[in-house]
Amino acid sequence: MNKFYRFSLHLMATLYILAGLNHFFRPESYLPLFPPYFPAHELLNVLAGIAEVILGFGLYFRKSRLWSAWGIILMLIAFLPIHIYFIQVDSCIEDSICLPEWTGWFRLLFIHPLLFGWAYLYTRKI
Repeated sequence: MNKFYRFSLHLMATLYILAGLNHFFRPESYLPLFPPYFPAHELLNVLAGIAEVILGFGLYFRKSRLWSAWGIILMLIAFLPIHIYFIQVDSCIEDSICLPEWTGWFRLLFIHPLLFGWAYLYTRKI
């Protein structure tokens, strides 16, 4: 495995683990982002955090890397309604996060596809 591939893999794994842990340490950062039509926001937040931590750790091990990478892709698909909702509310959720309107589109059209591609790199055995 070349150095860039390994560094990128460890960086991605670490970022998902940290993001997952953040769901527990700072739930107030995530809960307002759930669309009102989603049930049980607190439970969904916990499940998202657990998924990110488990899938992040799974990237470190050759035997689970393929499944973890596909799991991350599926998780990113599951997160799409949250990004779309953020655009629908003009990137501003009252009493929570308020960003310039373009940031919601930027996240959906650029950041999210980059995350898909990054995870897809590790769906092949190398």
